[in-house]
Amino acid sequence: MPQSHTLALRNAEIPRLGLGTWKLQGLFCTQSVSKALEIGYRHIDTAQIYENESEVGQAIAESGIRRSEIFLTTKIWIDNVATGAAQKSVEESLRKLKTDYVDLLLLHWPVKSIPLHKQIRALQTIQDWGMTKMIGVSNYPTALLQKIIDDTDAEIVCNQVEYHPFLNQKPVLDFTQRHNMFVTAYCPLARGLVRSNPTLLNIAGHHGKSAGQVALRWLIQQDNVVAIPKAENPLHIDDNYHIFDFELSKEEMAEISALAHPEGRIVNPEWSPKWDEENSTSQAA
Repeated sequence: MPQSHTLALRNAEIPRLGLGTWKLQGLFCTQSVSKALEIGYRHIDTAQIYENESEVGQAIAESGIRRSEIFLTTKIWIDNVATGAAQKSVEESLRKLKTDYVDLLLLHWPVKSIPLHKQIRALQTIQDWGMTKMIGVSNYPTALLQKIIDDTDAEIVCNQVEYHPFLNQKPVLDFTQRHNMFVTAYCPLARGLVRSNPTLLNIAGHHGKSAGQVALRWLIQQDNVVAIPKAENPLHIDDNYHIFDFELSKEEMAEISALAHPEGRIVNPEWSPKWDEENSTSQAA
């Protein structure tokens, strides 16, 4: 195969493709996670604010797959980052997920009301207690990543950000690669927009693949990048998984990268930080 299913980083093996579970609720969530695990996914991403940790935990528990074989991520919501509240919220998350630990625990969004070093210290304490193997952040621009490095001794390993062919994330990518971190790309299919893009469709035709598969392949073929497409339809879950049996050329990679544009950002709620690419306009999510 052109590429391994996992990214080797900091003595860990992170599956390059995972299932995102944003907006998956109830039985649909349990069924989607179960289907993904059955197909071969070993990376599941959830968050406290998704209100589906119990369903994710149920699917994992009923899968028959050893917990050690699954890379599980959850994220602390902004209301729970205060020292003390973060730890308690993670204890609740673990109860819902029916596990003693997660593999990766992230701060979901930057919070200005509490000093950053205190937020990171809370993460470190949770890690020291064995409730997570690794710690990281989500939706952090490079200025805040640098502040973590300057002000703390935390071993932050990941920044989870929106990333797809229509959004340039080069500043974040360059920073994480320099500091031996990885990027988890959420919204990697741009909420379905990739499926109708002529450039992606053209490249897909050359490989006998779908435009979505090409977009995902473009992501995981980059250094230190993993992708977590959300999918509920079993056909989409299956389609997204089959991206390890072909390879994009350098020319194709460059052609896809050129699709990025200033208005490519989709997720930009009112609590967003100042992004590295400030020329983007987008809808809130």
